[in-house]
Amino acid sequence: MPDAYDAILEHVDAQGLTLYDHREEAILSLLAGDNVVLATPTGSGKSLVAMAAATAALAEDRVTFYTAPIKALVSEKFFDLVEVFGAADVGMLTGDVAVNADAPVICCTAEVLANIALREGAGADVGMVVMDEFHFYGEPGRGWAWQVPLIEPPAGPVPVDVGHPRGHLGGSPPT
Repeated sequence: MPDAYDAILEHVDAQGLTLYDHREEAILSLLAGDNVVLATPTGSGKSLVAMAAATAALAEDRVTFYTAPIKALVSEKFFDLVEVFGAADVGMLTGDVAVNADAPVICCTAEVLANIALREGAGADVGMVVMDEFHFYGEPGRGWAWQVPLIEPPAGPVPVDVGHPRGHLGGSPPT
């Protein structure tokens, strides 16, 4: 996927950023089709990796779902991604709000994606999944929304944790 990698490098250069080793390793893994769980401190570049995931999916005409735990964060990420990909290519679904719902990049609450996975299963049009705040996976009341897309996966999801690490999640990361 050289075109996607070139587009990612152009974005990095235009932002005046540097691809630290963990960023580059995660991006190359995503481009190779691997699942990635990226648990690094706040400010270490997880959002750049999430943008790269969406870029890779767009290059293959796949839909990206970027999930977050609360509507305010979904809205924030929506506007961040609109700046990168443009308003025509980014949508938002929160359960009570739908903006550009057919866009190739969708920002949504974790529960929205979980419900899509339960309702549509492997038939869902989901090609890439970015799960922000993945540490919610182990939360008794809400963890199901992070677990369902992994257990009942839509076609070809690749989870990327862009949330800050909050201790050990237990078990093994997705493979």
